[in-house]
Amino acid sequence: MRFRIFFIGFIYLSVFSALSQKTVLISPNHKNSIELFNTQNGQNAGQWFLTIKYSAHSKTTEVVPKITLGLVRSDQDFSKELKLIKVGKPISIREDYTSIHGKRSHCTNSANEITIAFETPSKAKLNLILRAYNDGVAFRYEFPEKSGSFVVKDELTAYAVPDSTKRWMEKFNPANEGLYSTMEDGKVQQDWGYPALFNTPEKDCWFLIHEADLDRNYCGTKLSNSADKTNYKVMFPDHWNGRGKGEVLPSISLPWKSPWRVVIVGALSDIVESTLVDDVSSPSVIAKTDWIQPGVASWNYWSDNHGTRSYKTVCAFADLAAEMGWPYTLLDWEWDSMADGGKLEDALKYIHSKGIKPLMWYNSGGDHTWVASSPKDRMLTHENRVEEFTKLKKLGVVGVKIDFFESEKQDMIKYYLDILDDAAKFEMMVYFHGCLVPRGWARTYPNLMTYEGVRGAEWYNNGPEFTTTAPEHNTILPFTRNVVGAMDYTPVTFTNSQFPHITSYGHELALSVLFESGMQHFADRPEGYYTLPDAAKTFLKNVPNAWDNIKLLDGTPGTDITMARQKGNDWYIGGISANNMREKRIKLSFGFLTEGVKYKLTLITDGKHDKELSTQYLVVDKSSSVDIKMLRRGGFAASLKPVL
Repeated sequence: MRFRIFFIGFIYLSVFSALSQKTVLISPNHKNSIELFNTQNGQNAGQWFLTIKYSAHSKTTEVVPKITLGLVRSDQDFSKELKLIKVGKPISIREDYTSIHGKRSHCTNSANEITIAFETPSKAKLNLILRAYNDGVAFRYEFPEKSGSFVVKDELTAYAVPDSTKRWMEKFNPANEGLYSTMEDGKVQQDWGYPALFNTPEKDCWFLIHEADLDRNYCGTKLSNSADKTNYKVMFPDHWNGRGKGEVLPSISLPWKSPWRVVIVGALSDIVESTLVDDVSSPSVIAKTDWIQPGVASWNYWSDNHGTRSYKTVCAFADLAAEMGWPYTLLDWEWDSMADGGKLEDALKYIHSKGIKPLMWYNSGGDHTWVASSPKDRMLTHENRVEEFTKLKKLGVVGVKIDFFESEKQDMIKYYLDILDDAAKFEMMVYFHGCLVPRGWARTYPNLMTYEGVRGAEWYNNGPEFTTTAPEHNTILPFTRNVVGAMDYTPVTFTNSQFPHITSYGHELALSVLFESGMQHFADRPEGYYTLPDAAKTFLKNVPNAWDNIKLLDGTPGTDITMARQKGNDWYIGGISANNMREKRIKLSFGFLTEGVKYKLTLITDGKHDKELSTQYLVVDKSSSVDIKMLRRGGFAASLKPVL
């Protein structure tokens, strides 16, 4: 306790030492700092900015040299002529919470927080809340006054990113299913989706920009450097399908807080292993959670787009789940027109007879969607949802996949959260497709198992492009999209769908470890799994999808990645390469194995060609190392279990 009081006092003095010039907040581990400053001297300066810095190995790096601040409300401007009124007393933040699914089952975080009060010339109040975490920084706006309703006409938040900063960014699209582009500068000027990954010119610091704790009182946003190639400004959503012009503006009611603007900062391992997006988000609103059970599901859509119309196909995928020990199977589109030997009720009865729990798909992302696939629009209102969830509970269905949102407008944010609220009342798990990327909601609503928001294996059905782009794309996703939350890529396909893949069997097997999703859909047809060698089949029977810990072992976005994940006393390792053959030595002394314990290592690597696997069984300990060879577009998977 004495240490904590001293530390807070130290921050307090450093904040106030030069109030008229700048305010500095430092993380508990002293690595990250966020600094508030203005372009004029004195407290009456009008426009305010932030700088983020990172200190490690006796060196301080200016991560983001300037973040422009401000909001324009329908009644007045909160970006200029802001007078600094007060810098509040620093607060020490330390949280300790459990997570049902995700990177870690036990999450902790530490931060220091200050609230800085401003007022406009008309005496309207604006607070800026800053937090410096051990793995990044976060800030949000607050209108503290007790009443009033307004439109936010613009948010001026903008991140200055100098040229020669390497970046991995995805062109914004409403379904968030693009490829990441790799660039050294900002010469491509357009709208970009979250999250965005950057590597500083000195190459010694990485940072990832995102937003979190989005609620009904705002819209989702995106980034745009259209006006200034080195300045990525927060932008509001556009009108649907080209109807109307410009951005759709959010309406707010006071008191009000914005979503957190989150910047994860540090080494590349800090980015990948961070839970900061969840850490800043609101705690769970669901008291009883034993019905929320992560797991693997069989899924027939990838191999047969109309598979759920066939009772026989549905039964075959229930058999697959039972054979592999997976708890779930998903009935995708057209289950309401099932034939070929049975109807929906017959299929559900068969699924239950196998000890498997059914999940069901809905085309109900909103009345804007042009997609006619059935069943359609059964979740649009509270009354619709109560009726549908009541039916599903009677049928023994435990979760729903809801598709085709493709919007981040404020009314769509309300719709997402209303679905989660109603689903929780019926103890129904949910996952969203054709949707936004995670904003920390899985902490608030742990029944939200996963999101799509990614160009996944389904794109092998959409055209020939993914055949050639998938190998590199797969090595980028663990550093970008999957950092911020669950990702329903629908991985681990060995056979081909409408267009072939050129990733090796070892590459595909590794995706079961590399890609995290609270409901993991393994997408291949039954024979794709039945014909695997015993070791690979056993691996897929046992590999978890909700984890206790995560370690990035090595890798670079777009080149390769090797990652370890822990479940109980067991560890699983997955590694993939993009477009080059790779040889690497994996040292097991990365801190994740227990000292003095022997482990049985099952190592499944590429064989002589991309459809062959090679298996080794070894006894290892923390001092051991393992040599791996990966084919071009190859990979490997391994499990480590204590020797009893």
